[in-house]
Amino acid sequence: MKLQLFKTLPVALAGLLIGSVASAQESPATSTTTFRTWSIGVNAGVLTPLSPLGGKNDFSNNKSSLGYGLYIKKQFTPYFSLRLDGVRGKLKGDNTEPYESGLVNNSPVRAFDTELSYSGSLNAVVNMFNIDMFKKENTLQLYASAGAGIAAYKPTITTAAGTSEFGGGDNINELIIPVGLGAKFKISDAVNLDLGWTINFVDGDNLDGYYKNGNDKYNYAYAGLEFALGTGKQLAFHNPVALTYDEALKAKQTAEGLKSDLNAQKADNAKLRSELNDILKDSDGDGVADKLDKCPDTPAGTVVDGSGCPLKTPEKVVEKVIVTEEDRKVVNEAIKNLEFDLGKATIRSKSYTSLNRVAALLIQKNFSLKLAGHTDNTGSKELNLRLSKDRAESVKAYLVSQGANASRIEATGYGMGQPIATNKTAAGRQQNRRVEFTLY
Repeated sequence: MKLQLFKTLPVALAGLLIGSVASAQESPATSTTTFRTWSIGVNAGVLTPLSPLGGKNDFSNNKSSLGYGLYIKKQFTPYFSLRLDGVRGKLKGDNTEPYESGLVNNSPVRAFDTELSYSGSLNAVVNMFNIDMFKKENTLQLYASAGAGIAAYKPTITTAAGTSEFGGGDNINELIIPVGLGAKFKISDAVNLDLGWTINFVDGDNLDGYYKNGNDKYNYAYAGLEFALGTGKQLAFHNPVALTYDEALKAKQTAEGLKSDLNAQKADNAKLRSELNDILKDSDGDGVADKLDKCPDTPAGTVVDGSGCPLKTPEKVVEKVIVTEEDRKVVNEAIKNLEFDLGKATIRSKSYTSLNRVAALLIQKNFSLKLAGHTDNTGSKELNLRLSKDRAESVKAYLVSQGANASRIEATGYGMGQPIATNKTAAGRQQNRRVEFTLY
């Protein structure tokens, strides 16, 4: 018999474990909110030695007697608490009346009177739901409980032989499993009206002093007051569902407000973008906005000023160069007197005087000069081309040394390709060995 009742003990322990896990995983409120989590309760009610949940009662007429109790409770979350209960009272019954079925109980024990010296149990209490799930603080709450504990009691039995104390008058200690339901009404933040009903399963068949091959049970229906200790609201009546709903509603309102602000900002940005496009619009693509463009239809590629009008560029002044006959005589004299060492680009000193006059003319009138070197056909073509170039460069170098502008003198060698006389005679070859001067 004891083995069957002990099998129900894991149910109570599982309830305690689930509640502990729930308290670890669920924070009842923010750190700034204060709740009452400890409470004490006192109650009184009716003790009856039977159970409507099945099984046979040992006596046909079970009587109701006064019972009273107290408890200490710790609320871990809005849904879960642990409660330490203590109950005392009397349990009575007899066979003066038949069972409801009409059968007469012919038990040798005619009546019993059991003093419940005490019962102590640790119970897991689960708040099943608040009546209004969208209200932060409820005033009515339903709960269920289950646990385990010890009951100490002294049965006194009446038989045909008279009245006697069962078990020698000593307390009998047995394991009990209390399972209950209840409802609480919040009167204030500190006081609750507590109505409850508990069925206590006893791990023994001696509660009524009569063995009948079945564990005994007893009921305790009670009413009492619960006093919440500390300050703040009661955690047991706090409704996280309503709080979550309010927070979700506030979050939705905040999101809608942010969305409205964002849409307004987008509209402002679109307006600014449109105004900026109007300000920067440049229809003719000249780099000047239409609002500032005084010449809005300038052709593509036209260089414009800051007002968008074509930029007027000053006409290039071309200096007119006039070469006189006197200038040509100076150049011709230099050409006649120009002599080089044989087969070299070295100018002989007798040519310096006429070259000096050419240099002075270039400096004075800012003329440009083209030097063209030529040779006769003596020697190879490559040699003559190089020699003609070197002689023209030699003349340029001399004129520059006398102060002429090097950028205005061009020296080119043509070799033997442009003779002005026959190369068959010495006189003709002499004429072909020359450097021509062209003023411009």
